[in-house]
Amino acid sequence: MEALPCKGCRGLCCGPVPVTAKDLKKIKTKIKKMPNKLRSNLEDQERFPGTCIFYDLENDRCGIHSVRPEICKMFGYYENLACFRKPELATKSLPSYIESPAGILSVDFKWDYFK
Repeated sequence: MEALPCKGCRGLCCGPVPVTAKDLKKIKTKIKKMPNKLRSNLEDQERFPGTCIFYDLENDRCGIHSVRPEICKMFGYYENLACFRKPELATKSLPSYIESPAGILSVDFKWDYFK
């Protein structure tokens, strides 16, 4: 599968991010295991309004990539979730089994929830 051209986007496509209860559990586990210095650095970064609280602006990448929400894994490759820089990659149909979101990162779930 061809990769998305994310370098240089600075997380502008990363939000608002709907998360499921399953996503939240995985993210919470990851954050609790994250070294304090890394977690503090990620938490203290200024972000663009509406973007994901876990986008690492300093390194221009997802700060929780291994446990990113399901919607983030689909982004760029599924219809209605096209990347503006490579819309031709969005060829898959959205699955019918998508779990309902429990809320939105940065709105319903902020850093305090994950501590």
